[in-house]
Amino acid sequence: MHQSDHAAAMAERFRELVESSGDSLPDNHYDELRLIIEAGLDTALIETMEKISSQLTKMAHDIQNKAEFFD
Repeated sequence: MHQSDHAAAMAERFRELVESSGDSLPDNHYDELRLIIEAGLDTALIETMEKISSQLTKMAHDIQNKAEFFD
C-alpha cells in the first residue's frame, strides 16, 4: 500500500471512531489529518532509506579496502 493510500485509510478509521462516539468534525480536518499522516510516513521512509544508504556506502568502502589487499 502506498503512503497516500495508507494515510487515507488511517484518517478514515479515525473518522469512524469519532463518528461512532457520536461526534463529528468537518471534512477538511480529516483531509489535514491525512496530509499529516502521509508526511509522517514519508519522513519515516526517507530516514530509513538514508540509514540503508549509509550502511551500503560503508559496505562498499569495506569491500574496496579488502580488495586492495587481496592477492
